Amino acid sequence: MNQTASSPPKLQIQVVPVTPLQQNTSLLWSPSSGEGVFIDPGGETDKLMAAAAQNNIKIVAVWLTHGHLDHAGAAAEIRERTGCPIIGPHKDDQWLLDDIEAQGAKYGIVGGRNFTPDRYLKEGDTLELDGNTFGVVHCPGHTPGHVVIFNREGAFSFVGDVLFKGSIGRTDFPKGNHQQLLDSIAQKLWPLGNDMRFVPGHGPMSTFGEERASNPFVGDAVLGKGLVR
Repeated sequence: MNQTASSPPKLQIQVVPVTPLQQNTSLLWSPSSGEGVFIDPGGETDKLMAAAAQNNIKIVAVWLTHGHLDHAGAAAEIRERTGCPIIGPHKDDQWLLDDIEAQGAKYGIVGGRNFTPDRYLKEGDTLELDGNTFGVVHCPGHTPGHVVIFNREGAFSFVGDVLFKGSIGRTDFPKGNHQQLLDSIAQKLWPLGNDMRFVPGHGPMSTFGEERASNPFVGDAVLGKGLVR
């Protein structure tokens, strides 16, 4: 079942879990223009395109936080169907995008294709959807090229597999780095503010403040920092 989440001003978002891994693909759009983007389309292209069609949305881009199959598996097919560009992740995840088909064979997820994005993302970049600006921070640790995309005005972000409600991303995959992940969260995400809501790659939404208060891996009690309110 699709989940509908609250959203930044002037934008709407629908979270559509896809693949057996139940990865949260976000369909983000502007009601005023009817233009939208898919963030981390991991698979089940028909299901995703049907969600866009149901809301009369023209897909103008795919945004990717990182290169794992369950986040990027449908990107090439969506680009082929719509003509839209693929933007992200950071160039340091190209090795994963070159391995989409092999990952699919390993996990039994069919349909994914290897690809190169039309544009890589890096720290400090910005993205735009119908006049709404999104910032980008590079958050390695889960993968070397992972990025987080955020809308400061709406206090809303897409964190991929960096952070979850009550947990953090895995670092036992190739090129994962646990300390680097902790540093990314504390140094890149927490400064964005406690009110910042986030859609994680899997599971329910939360806020940075809630995770600082209670997350057993990166909460302030663990990292030894006072909660800034």
